[in-house]
Amino acid sequence: MLQEQEFERLGSTRTVRVNVRLVAATNRDLAQMVSNRQYREDLYYRLNVFPVVLPPLRERRGDIPQLVRHFVQKVALRMGRRIETIPAEAMDVLVQYPWPGNIRELENIIERAVILSPGPALHINLGDLKAAAAQAKVPPGAVVTLADADRDHILGVLRETGWLLSGPKGAAARLGMKRSTLQSKIKKLGIARSQ
Repeated sequence: MLQEQEFERLGSTRTVRVNVRLVAATNRDLAQMVSNRQYREDLYYRLNVFPVVLPPLRERRGDIPQLVRHFVQKVALRMGRRIETIPAEAMDVLVQYPWPGNIRELENIIERAVILSPGPALHINLGDLKAAAAQAKVPPGAVVTLADADRDHILGVLRETGWLLSGPKGAAARLGMKRSTLQSKIKKLGIARSQ
């Protein structure tokens, strides 16, 4: 279908023409994977029509304020919330944070902040971000999986709350999730109190 722009449904003899554009994204070096025989060469050349290389968010700090405002507006509109201001201190911390989870992590943190903000000013738990930024040692070009970033973030919050899961000062509340969801994530990510 990618090559010929047509296909036949399973069991059919009729050819269906399509007019589609496929946009694919990855954080991997596909050219290197092709040379290491870890990715199909034919698929790579079918997808590699117009490559756009976008550096990770930590290398585009100037984009962060605009992205923060975009995500705040998007999430607030979807949730029927009214967020009018983003404190300068919060924006400074967001810009300095290394974003190992890249733009998805930024969007999730903003969504959590919109949900938990009690009034028209965006409230971000700066302690979480400052602690994570201090702990993060992501060398340029390193690949950090979303699961690794999620695990590190949850582990940091658990340590800060003394492993208290529930209640208003518990890790689940600080992470913006139910206690049962947090317990499930802890088990799935292999987080143990001894870490």
